[in-house]
Amino acid sequence: MVKLTIDLIARGTSGYTKKKRDESMSQYLRRLTHLYLEDRNIDEVSDELSMCKNLSVLYLYDNQLNRIPMLHQNQNINMLYLQNNDICKIENLTPLSRLSKLYLGGNCITVLEGLDKLDNLQELHLENQRLPPGEKLLFDPRTIRSLSRSLQVINVSGNNLNSISDLECLIMIQQFHATDNQLMDMKELANIFGQWHRLWRLDLMGNPLCHKAKYRDRVIVMASHLEILDGKEISETSRQFLRNWHASKEVQKKKREEIYRKGNVGDFLDGNKELPPVKDPRNPKVPGYMMPGLPRKQFDELLARTTTNMSEKPEPDRTTPVKARSGILRSKNAEDFADFKNSTTITSAPVRRRPVNMTFELTGNLDSTHHIKPDHLLGH
Repeated sequence: MVKLTIDLIARGTSGYTKKKRDESMSQYLRRLTHLYLEDRNIDEVSDELSMCKNLSVLYLYDNQLNRIPMLHQNQNINMLYLQNNDICKIENLTPLSRLSKLYLGGNCITVLEGLDKLDNLQELHLENQRLPPGEKLLFDPRTIRSLSRSLQVINVSGNNLNSISDLECLIMIQQFHATDNQLMDMKELANIFGQWHRLWRLDLMGNPLCHKAKYRDRVIVMASHLEILDGKEISETSRQFLRNWHASKEVQKKKREEIYRKGNVGDFLDGNKELPPVKDPRNPKVPGYMMPGLPRKQFDELLARTTTNMSEKPEPDRTTPVKARSGILRSKNAEDFADFKNSTTITSAPVRRRPVNMTFELTGNLDSTHHIKPDHLLGH
């Protein structure tokens, strides 16, 4: 553990502010403006720091401080670097009325508070606080209202935030960094960006809302003056295109609402490419849908297959005909005769006729008054 001493302070200066030979230590400390005391394992700051009356920039990051040191004698400080310590509470900063940049990232702070007297604070960095499991960074309303008149840059990345509605009153914000949080409400962002008219840089990577459809396009439309989103510059051409796209969507939305309000749905359907569902006449209880349009090549293939299937007819059952005693070819299936009788026109190939010699043998008594009928010759 290291305590800050005068010797350590003297060694924490740059080569441009070396102590002169005829200069006393108090005079030397009094004219110091920058102190580089980072990464020195300092856990306690002594009163010797109060001798640096003209100190404007103090680097105390990467140490082991568990509280913000008393700096009431260093009212000229405008940049204070205290990140990566063990600080749990924001305090002892009220005398620093000229403070413009405050770095407190990587500590154990759970509530943003104690800054309501810092009227000149422009940058506040509170990223990646070591919070208890399941906790998120909280904001004191009185502090936020006080900072709304001056704060231009705020970094609250990595603090389990699921809402930033408490920061809506920071109307002077120009840069907002909130990566690696739990933000997912696009409507909340739209309301906040409507108040932040000076916002030109925004970082939201690592939040669930980044996975929503058209996330980047929607954010650019919401924040009209945005120049950099997630580290990528926004060109004026893409901004104007998205504005026109959004205006067109709004016009269509209002038109649909007006048509539904009047109940004239037919006009809406005439200009809508997506047809409504229709009922299947074979089964009216089951709703169906119109088949969507197909590419030309796929449609031609489908049409060709359908035509081929319709042109193909099932082949008749080729059963072996049986010759009856009468000499007429008969089929084993009765259906063939039914089709034969019902048909009106019979077309067959020409048959080559040959003369047939027939011999009749009559037995029994033959009455001359009887005539032989043709049916008897055919065996009927």
